[in-house]
Amino acid sequence: MNQSRIRINENNIIIVATLLLIVVLYGYGSISFTGFFSMQVFLNLFIDNAYLIIVATGMAFVIITGGIDLSVASFVAFISMVAASLLQHGINAYLVILMTLVIGLLFGAGQGYLIYRFQLHPWIVTLAGMFFARGLCYLISTESIEITDNMFIALSDFKVYVWGENYLSLGAAISLIFVVIAMYFSKYTRFGRNVYAIGGNVNSAKLMGLPVKKTTIMVYTLSGFSSALGGFVFTIYMQSGYALHVMGMEMDAIAACVIGGILLTGGIGYLIGPTLGVLSMGIIQTIIMFQGTLSSWWTKIAVGFLLFLFILLQRLIVIKRGKKKVQSLSESSILPEKKGRHVTIS
Repeated sequence: MNQSRIRINENNIIIVATLLLIVVLYGYGSISFTGFFSMQVFLNLFIDNAYLIIVATGMAFVIITGGIDLSVASFVAFISMVAASLLQHGINAYLVILMTLVIGLLFGAGQGYLIYRFQLHPWIVTLAGMFFARGLCYLISTESIEITDNMFIALSDFKVYVWGENYLSLGAAISLIFVVIAMYFSKYTRFGRNVYAIGGNVNSAKLMGLPVKKTTIMVYTLSGFSSALGGFVFTIYMQSGYALHVMGMEMDAIAACVIGGILLTGGIGYLIGPTLGVLSMGIIQTIIMFQGTLSSWWTKIAVGFLLFLFILLQRLIVIKRGKKKVQSLSESSILPEKKGRHVTIS
């Protein structure tokens, strides 16, 4: 009788470790603090980190191809400034949302085109994008812009009830829908297969005739869109635009991807991983908040320690994959020699 079994291998061992980490952290918090083990506390992890889940999921596609996007945090702040400024001038709220998403698509596509067309390193292009977007924020205003638009306030107050009085915010619901769509695209579409193929070996992808240029541009376009969508979610969460919003958040997005099992060298990772990485960091932050006496900087220290462990685990996986390739090449060179042997009978 055939029985289905879940095999732990180099492709999923990190995500299994992340799931185990979440269980351990949440179990510790539930045992240590009264009220920690409640549905609303768990849902608050999604509410407070909805924008980061969206941005990290978009970042995951980029990292899987072997790239990086350092502009995401600055662009989230830029979107908040653009939205707040346009609303301040009386522009319709729905038109503002549409405009910000289109800006995100154009910004991401521009970065992707520069990276592929001129063979520039993604670090350089997206670093320039980071400074460019943050600088544009200050051109709009050096002060915080409060949002008083009734539609944005209504969107901020909108609740999706999931169990009794427990609820998710609109931003959290959008983030979960975005993750589900991203998971579908990564697994069941040609675009998703191309992304993994390019991350595995870009030269092999070119020899196979895959659309490397188109996929590269699409990946960064998606990252720009996810930053814009994350910026919208962050804006309705904060109800303001400010040039100094989410300083350093690009590193949080990268950390969420690494902790969630997205291999920094590309080619491996599940799109649910960044969400699990964000939840891990969110649980650490919640534990520190419940504890009450520790500084919030302990969250950064804990995340830094976890990041070191998961990068070390990634390195071990890369070494193991390298050994397998060497072994397969040596076996393939030996096999023809074996096949050529014959026995002569005199």
